[in-house]
Amino acid sequence: MRQADVPEARRWLARHGLTDVEPTPLIATRLEARRHAKLADSVLLAGFLIGAAVTHAAGRLADPAFSWPPLLALVALAVGLLVGQWLIGWWVRRVDRRAGAQLPRRVAHPVELGWPAVLGRSHAIYTAATFTAALLLAVSVLPMSDLGLRYGAIVVLIGLAGAGAGTVLQLRQVLVSPAVAEDEASLTADVIMRVEDARALATPSLVWSLPPIFLYGESLGWWNAAALALVVAGVIAFGMIQMRTAGVGTAARQALAAR
Repeated sequence: MRQADVPEARRWLARHGLTDVEPTPLIATRLEARRHAKLADSVLLAGFLIGAAVTHAAGRLADPAFSWPPLLALVALAVGLLVGQWLIGWWVRRVDRRAGAQLPRRVAHPVELGWPAVLGRSHAIYTAATFTAALLLAVSVLPMSDLGLRYGAIVVLIGLAGAGAGTVLQLRQVLVSPAVAEDEASLTADVIMRVEDARALATPSLVWSLPPIFLYGESLGWWNAAALALVVAGVIAFGMIQMRTAGVGTAARQALAAR
């Protein structure tokens, strides 16, 4: 454990009500891996958005009616995003396994924690509703005569497919990974990290970004306003869910109590 990681681990423990728990090498190592993973995931999402914008512009310049090469390049980008996110999640679980292998003793959950306990029904419904709204918005644009809008809608649908598959795969990784803990305190920290990971994955930042960026055309229409409304309504709803649902630490303790 690096000494530089100790203050951050102590702040994380205090933020989640574990003020009496010392920042052990196990907890500090796992938190450090998650910080690096979040940074890498943000870079990956930014790279995908830039790549999608470039292929979108290239497609419209190459052929105003339709252009397959940029769309195939976008599919490759979506697959790359999917693989990259899976690899980031795999690396985090690998760090967890290596840290767990060095423990003199391990404790585990008597029963597997399901998605309602880890993610929460409110966050799951919200994420599903956001994906559905973005999909319906993009599909509704396909019959339009505006070629720019139709091309943008295809870009949005490809991006949503990649983002949706990536979210499901990463959530599965979070849910099925075994507990890495040596005592009751680190078991609580394990569930808190699991809830944090799941809620971060369920935050549909890419879903908010895709329609406003790509659903525009030469003619103004209701879909332009709807794309912006999706962002505004999504942020407001997300804020309300955050206020009305239990915090990460409380949700983790409730999940442990319900075993």
